[in-house]
Amino acid sequence: MAIFVDQNTKVIVQGLTGGQGRFHGLRNRAYGTQVVGGVTPGKAGQDVEGIPVFDSVADAVAATGANASFIAVPPKAAPAAILEAARAGIGFVVCITEGVPAQDEARVFATLQRDYPTTRLLGPNCPGIISPGKCNIGITAGEIAQLPSASGPNVGIVSRSGTLTYQALYELKQQGIGVSTCVGIGGDPVPGTSFVDCLAQFQADPETHAIIMIGEIGGSAEEEAAEFITNHVTKPMSAYIAGVTAPAGKKMGHAGAIVSGGKGTAQGKMDALRAAGVQIGLNPTEAGILMAEIVRTIRS
Repeated sequence: MAIFVDQNTKVIVQGLTGGQGRFHGLRNRAYGTQVVGGVTPGKAGQDVEGIPVFDSVADAVAATGANASFIAVPPKAAPAAILEAARAGIGFVVCITEGVPAQDEARVFATLQRDYPTTRLLGPNCPGIISPGKCNIGITAGEIAQLPSASGPNVGIVSRSGTLTYQALYELKQQGIGVSTCVGIGGDPVPGTSFVDCLAQFQADPETHAIIMIGEIGGSAEEEAAEFITNHVTKPMSAYIAGVTAPAGKKMGHAGAIVSGGKGTAQGKMDALRAAGVQIGLNPTEAGILMAEIVRTIRS
């Protein structure tokens, strides 16, 4: 199994005729993902290397049966694109767009919670999701993801950092460890999907036997995850928290990565996760090595 997406997921690309949507949409299709259509208003009837283009998400869903959307549009257009997908009945929306204002993210998140509770948003400002060998939505390079094995153990990955998502995948591939699903939730202040959401799914997934979590400074998401792990997660975990040397009050890359008022520090997050039983690596490679040791223990 996998979480959120699998080989049966049918994907449309909102913004398929743009440069980024075309490039990554075609890469997703080349990986084996069922990319069944694209959406660009005013360009219905066109196609992108055989992928039909529709004027609206509703038209695309009616024609293709799509149940997931990959949004690759500019920041000003992203909130409307997310809500259009939800109105059309799309159940899983991946938005990679960076630079969406936090107030727009909050408004969209609240609207989804109130009016479209069956739609899950991943992002904005995230690398997307990959269930290796089954489905890849977003900008993750499929070749760095080790396929899960039937016998396991397989590892689930959840990360706030895009680049460290890729490193976590590659660290496991170097060790020959299969991945059930890798989820990049993004580092913006109001992500559509949280650590807790992913941890709950991994805990329930029989194909996931252990979990790697990549966090970073800022906010309280990691502390909330630690509390959830204490009460609900029985699978072994390793983690890495980026930003140990970050100065207080300075934003570090992601819009949500800022330490203020003594809160959101890397040390505080590491302490909370350790108390929850998570093994903490002091760098991404060490987190991978710790997971390799966990996998060896499971196998023995």
